[in-house]
Amino acid sequence: MPIDRLGEALAAAVRANGWTPPGGEARLPLEPPREAAHGDLASNVAMLLAKGLGRPPREVAQKILEALAAGPDLVASAEIAGPGFLNFRLAPAALHAVLLGVLERGSAYGESAGGDGLKVQVEYVSANPTGPMNVVSARAAAVGSALVRLLRATGHEVQSEFFVNDAGSQVDKLGLSFRARYREALGLPAEMPEDGYLGAYVGELAAEFPGAEAAAAVADPTAGRFREWALERMVRWQREDLEHYGIRFDRWFREVSLHREAKLERALADLRAAGHVYEQDGAVWFRSTAFGDEKDRVLVRASGEPTYFLADVAYHRDKHERGFRKVIDLWGPDHISHVSRMQGAMQALGLLPDFLEVLIVQQVRLLSGGQPVKMSKRAGEFVTLRELVDEVGADVAKYFFLIRSTDAHLDFDLDLAKAQSDENPAYYVQYAHARISSLVRYAEQNGVAPPTDRAAAAGRLTAPEELALLKELMLFPEVIRGATRAREPHRLPAYLARVAEGFHRFYHVHRVVAADRELSQARLLLCLGVRQVVRNGLGLLGVSAPERM
Repeated sequence: MPIDRLGEALAAAVRANGWTPPGGEARLPLEPPREAAHGDLASNVAMLLAKGLGRPPREVAQKILEALAAGPDLVASAEIAGPGFLNFRLAPAALHAVLLGVLERGSAYGESAGGDGLKVQVEYVSANPTGPMNVVSARAAAVGSALVRLLRATGHEVQSEFFVNDAGSQVDKLGLSFRARYREALGLPAEMPEDGYLGAYVGELAAEFPGAEAAAAVADPTAGRFREWALERMVRWQREDLEHYGIRFDRWFREVSLHREAKLERALADLRAAGHVYEQDGAVWFRSTAFGDEKDRVLVRASGEPTYFLADVAYHRDKHERGFRKVIDLWGPDHISHVSRMQGAMQALGLLPDFLEVLIVQQVRLLSGGQPVKMSKRAGEFVTLRELVDEVGADVAKYFFLIRSTDAHLDFDLDLAKAQSDENPAYYVQYAHARISSLVRYAEQNGVAPPTDRAAAAGRLTAPEELALLKELMLFPEVIRGATRAREPHRLPAYLARVAEGFHRFYHVHRVVAADRELSQARLLLCLGVRQVVRNGLGLLGVSAPERM
């Protein structure tokens, strides 16, 4: 692709001057300049190199241009702008080659190598199995699954994982709440535990409890049977809701396995042997202040009970033992303070500082009629993932969650999400795909088929709206790489909106199936390229590309 050829030529020009490209890359990144009048692609490589070289950026830029081996079939013109930007205008032939590349690669267009064989794990959602998942979990699911697809598209070996917290006190409390609600339904004495689970879903569990199991459970004073049955039903419930949403995990990891295999004890022993543990007031502490935390943290309480922190340390060390060299976790905003101590614990166990990367998924506020929506039919206190998907659809829900940066709060407008109009961003992009599919069917009905000589047909695309679309298609692989590197899936919806806008503009200005048969074939080819990129982009988001709307 032209952007790849130019990026490689830039890196070669830097090396030809005896300098090392930033990051030692064989291909330097390019992006559109802020002002379209400045060209098609721009690079700030001269400004990045200038300080280390002790030379003015414009002088460095001039040296790079002099060594640049890019023929007229690739670059029509190049200039130095501002403090040292390199701006390029691509040759029409290079833009026409973009379309040929899109059609040749098809569903693989946008994918690239570069994962360096790094085995990556992405853990997300991991909601406690004590109730239905809410809209924050829905947002995390959309972001996490999109990030997994982006990593795979850029050559990484990736596994997705859901951590089931099935060994904590919260599950015990669920069992006690379930027993109380069930006994209550039978007219038997019942006592709800302090801070028990009061949502209507607990009553739904009771209604599903099988008779034979129930009889034995009622006679069990420990509530153990209630606990285990409720736990498994809630896990199955969560899995079903996620699948209804179109989200599937490669693995569901059970916390109880860490306890069963004594991995908490092993992690504690290793931290102690490394000198990062001390005892005080009967408890066992981790020296997390040595790793930037505001205070040291308890690993084992004075009662002898391990903390959630120790379980988390053991869990993440287990990830490394399974062969993962990079772990990316998506956590809620209530876990921000947990980041530094966890990363410190990983370093204390001898793992690399960048082993654990944490992304914070901020809160979501649902709006209807401009007012916050708070209540849930099932949970009594929040809107569940299932309710949201049933209300607006899985596609729209995922798209809306992916529009904004993960670390920014999100207002989710339910009225807009249900609107079948161009104001709905998901509808706007999906409609571009459906409109092109309709065009293809119309062309077939009128005897216009894609050209056999694609190169000759692409050469007929010279109108400003056609060239603008080709420039956008060219950027797709770069957008994927940038979104993956920055862990910012929201870059993709922004890009798809630009592609859809460019297509709709082209469609309103130019007739695709017209009297000029060869021009019709050329424009049909362009439409097929746009449709392919929109389909590929929506696929990375986990959103469908409809043929009709």
